[in-house]
Amino acid sequence: MTFGQLIPAPARAEATQSSSFVIDAATTLYGGPGTATTERWLRTTLGAALGLPLPGGTEGADNSLSLYVDGSLEPEAYRLTVDADRVEIRGGSGAGVFWGAQTLRQLIGPDAFRRARVRPGAEHPVPAGVVEDAPRFGWRGMMLDVARHFMPKDGVLRYLDLLAAHKLNVFHFHLTDDQGWRVEIKRHPELTETGSWRSRTKWGHRASPLWEERPHGGYYTQDDIREIVAYADSLHIAVVPEIEIPGHSQAAISAYPHLGNTDVVDTGALTVWDTWGVNPNVLAPTEDVLRFYEGVFEEVLDLFPSTFIHVGGDECPKDQWKASATAQARIKELGVEDEKGLQSWFIRHFDSWLTARGRRLIGWDEILEGGLAEGATVSSWRGYRGGIAAAKSGHDVVMCPEQHVYLDHRQDGGPDEPVPIGFVRTLEDVYRFEPVPAELTEEEAAHVIGTQANVWTEVMEHQGRVDYQVFPRLAAFCEVAWRRLPVPAERDYADFERRMAAHYPRLDALGVDYRPPTGPLPRQQRPGVLGRPIEGAPPNV
Repeated sequence: MTFGQLIPAPARAEATQSSSFVIDAATTLYGGPGTATTERWLRTTLGAALGLPLPGGTEGADNSLSLYVDGSLEPEAYRLTVDADRVEIRGGSGAGVFWGAQTLRQLIGPDAFRRARVRPGAEHPVPAGVVEDAPRFGWRGMMLDVARHFMPKDGVLRYLDLLAAHKLNVFHFHLTDDQGWRVEIKRHPELTETGSWRSRTKWGHRASPLWEERPHGGYYTQDDIREIVAYADSLHIAVVPEIEIPGHSQAAISAYPHLGNTDVVDTGALTVWDTWGVNPNVLAPTEDVLRFYEGVFEEVLDLFPSTFIHVGGDECPKDQWKASATAQARIKELGVEDEKGLQSWFIRHFDSWLTARGRRLIGWDEILEGGLAEGATVSSWRGYRGGIAAAKSGHDVVMCPEQHVYLDHRQDGGPDEPVPIGFVRTLEDVYRFEPVPAELTEEEAAHVIGTQANVWTEVMEHQGRVDYQVFPRLAAFCEVAWRRLPVPAERDYADFERRMAAHYPRLDALGVDYRPPTGPLPRQQRPGVLGRPIEGAPPNV
């Protein structure tokens, strides 16, 4: 491998001589203070892939890998230096050292991405040179929806590995929705005993006549969550949980009917939803509901150390509140203008509640409606507009507009795309995504703390379908999130495509069931399953 085959491409990479450093059975590994996670990862992951022990060694020894935290570098920056005798990785923090190790892994080649040695006795040369790099954004994320289709714990751990390999550092974990509740809450056991299972599942888009007539579900125990969070931490990834309120809540209401608007609908007759779309059954704006969810969030905070806690806040129809005497009385009592004000009150309550416990609320851009809570951060998904409004008012923003980085949208306009949803978003389209709108001033743009790609799984019934929708586009996204690129029209997509030719073998070694550049394989197709393709270019809103 060469420096010109790295993804994401680094800020600076320079070959210094024609020789290489060869990692072999005698190569030692030295880890300075603050580098323990990378030292352990190199032994357990890289060492296993190459069949090498990487025993502990002394600082600066010949035939060694050495790791250092260097306070002169930015926290996630790194400098990788390779000469014929040794490799040195310096990072501004443990995270920076770890990202440098990901670059080293790419330079070794695809064999470094396997779980065990496949070529006994083979040499593993690393080209001599220097790589200096640092990320553009502190939030480089992917959201995975495990509510629509449950992904077992081992699949989640695997996705954390895939994020780390692409230098992404936030895993947004969408744990609850109308179609399933996926996290154990000990004080409310019916959330998982009842709310984690549905009797059947719509097969394809919600307009499809097809059903999968078998139960679907599952959930993560609290120990599962602790394992996921600890594993992510070892990879320098923050796990941001999402508990949806006040909409997208039918699974919770089916488990505890008093959470719904009981004066409008027979909530006791509701079951976990088996189809897709925007659901009319939303939480009631009562003190009992607030206390219930405070209890939920108390357990969530105990499980997730993340500064940010996502509360959803999107797609909350107001019809039941309009018809509910209880909701109308609450609007009058609070002195808010209308049902949008009621939703704002709901979000503001949990913004204050989380702030008092040292956390920060983040929600989808509908939380702007009725007035944005004082400390809230916005996930701008319906386009740029919500993020622009939030940034201009001094609130932090994570840009994730559906028109650009919703990876459930189809990758090609051809007839063989499986269950085609939304606009065509090709690998090149994702590579040309720009997270920071040009209309923001420098001060306002500083509130764009990062970007993420979102993966909604209504039509992704298993891990292979998730792989197909996510890859290879996540490779393009990771470069957008990591590197300060030229304006979209001036980006060198031909160079990225050339580097992807070296990246596909890495994905193969990792066992990723990506969409081939030539189109879906026969087993990846879903003939006859209805999607919802949208023709034309997406609006730039």
